[in-house]
Amino acid sequence: MNRFLHGLAAAVALVLLQGCASVATDAPAGVRRQTAFGPVAGRDDGTGTGTISWKGVPFAQPPVGALRWKAPADPERWTAPRQAADFALACVQTGRLYGPGRHNRYDETIGQTLGQTLGAEDCLYLNIWAPAPRAAAAATPRPVIVWVHGGSNITGYTADPVYDGAALARSQDAVVVSVNYRLGIFGFLDLAALKSGNAAEDGGNFALLDIVKALEFVQRDIAAFGGDPSRVTLMGQSAGAVNVYALLTSPMLVARSGPPLFHRLVALSGGISTPTTLPAGAIAAIQPRARWAERGEQLLLQSLIADGTATDEAAARERVRAARGTPAMAAHLRSRTADALLSVVRTRLAPKGMGASNPIPDGWVVAHDPIRAIREGRYLRMPVLAGKTRDEVRLFPQLLAMRPEFGGTSGRLLDDAAVFALVSRYAPDATPASSVAQWIPQAYLPVDRPQTGFIARTAALDRLWFDAMRNDVLDALRSRQQEVWAYDFDWDRLPPPFDAIFGAAHTFDLPFVFGNFGPSLYANILFTAQNRPGRLALSAQMMQSLGAFARAGSPAHPGLGTPWAPWPSRMVFDADDASARVSAK
Repeated sequence: MNRFLHGLAAAVALVLLQGCASVATDAPAGVRRQTAFGPVAGRDDGTGTGTISWKGVPFAQPPVGALRWKAPADPERWTAPRQAADFALACVQTGRLYGPGRHNRYDETIGQTLGQTLGAEDCLYLNIWAPAPRAAAAATPRPVIVWVHGGSNITGYTADPVYDGAALARSQDAVVVSVNYRLGIFGFLDLAALKSGNAAEDGGNFALLDIVKALEFVQRDIAAFGGDPSRVTLMGQSAGAVNVYALLTSPMLVARSGPPLFHRLVALSGGISTPTTLPAGAIAAIQPRARWAERGEQLLLQSLIADGTATDEAAARERVRAARGTPAMAAHLRSRTADALLSVVRTRLAPKGMGASNPIPDGWVVAHDPIRAIREGRYLRMPVLAGKTRDEVRLFPQLLAMRPEFGGTSGRLLDDAAVFALVSRYAPDATPASSVAQWIPQAYLPVDRPQTGFIARTAALDRLWFDAMRNDVLDALRSRQQEVWAYDFDWDRLPPPFDAIFGAAHTFDLPFVFGNFGPSLYANILFTAQNRPGRLALSAQMMQSLGAFARAGSPAHPGLGTPWAPWPSRMVFDADDASARVSAK
């Protein structure tokens, strides 16, 4: 009985957290909005953040049961005002540094749940922030910024405090939207057993279909929240940047009739290249479809072995052959729990080098060769703004082990659990309590040694990864249009020793883009009382550039103090401890 009550309590808590059963019949009219599927009641934080927010707003049915690995469907309609005050759960994933922890927020459980299954498959919800108070209906509709988070397409969550849209919405008089999308094998899976003849579904790019569904919500409903559906900026970072570039070049969206789903694109620290358009040795974002088909097949085979249906791979293949057709195998995979499937990924696929996820070049949702599509004019032409941090690779120097030319061994001594324990408790304004030698192997020291030091090795990998894919896509875009801008983020005023360890690393521009410097994963090793004036000034400049781009399609604004020329010119965003330092390059 106790076990039953414990399980019942957990189920009820999950339902309440998702907000599925929460109604707000007494919510004030000022926070109520009507969507095509039913009314929602948000939260007025006008006296705090200066915004009204609506969180956990459904834009699709839960992709569970028969809807797992299907295109997202319209949500069920509701009539009573739905409570939209809290974030919905993150999409199901394996816990990592950049994941949601046990409580779907930044807290100590992130470090306690590394390698565990977190989140939920019922996750297709979005969040909206708009400036408060909202004046009469005659007020000019605001530009809309739709945010797609990063996380290697296997992790991440919209409740990450860095992604809170309030400061950006308030400062730029914009409506900010963040969207959940399916991750890992639930978001990207190319498997014969799942194919039904539906071109969009058969490509296996379910995560991208989720983002499209969220954009359809924005086109249909954002006016009710004060947004202008004719000025939608789609913005993504890292894997999110890969995803938004995939949609920019999607044959499905190019062929789509009716008004466009978005009108400007911001891509931070990402690209969309296949190996064919990059320099020799460069790292591509888009891998051949055959590789993803092999991964899908292995997921099925290894799942059959893991649950005891087959004893080994040969027996699993025979089981699939004997099934004669796809329904039985599709049903088998849909019957498995998310935890069981992710366990297969962690223990059986990852050791084979098949733990990654990314857009699958199926030729319909994702172009076979996106860069070629751009150069041939087969893409959605619109203004594009791209950002890149100076020291992207220093966030994951473990990848120096990829090749001898990068050093051949990991550049990080601490595992993720040790990293979280250190950065989550660090006192940035105290005497340094860490050292370069605690983080970086002796082989890469001193860090500034020419050619073989840590800085030189990570820069070499960066040139063949983030530099190469940024240059490839922007060169292609510039061959077709003028409206292409780029920035470099060079801010590195971290307290020692983290200035040498991380510098201007991957993701470190995001607090500046969103104006959020409160508690978050790396905040304690980034932000000090001493660097506060300069970083706040730099953040204001960056948010103004994003706001100008969302409003009118150009990131230039008078506050920069210098013209912003199109690519291949770049704007360099930097600051000292006292003020912003912005320059053209």
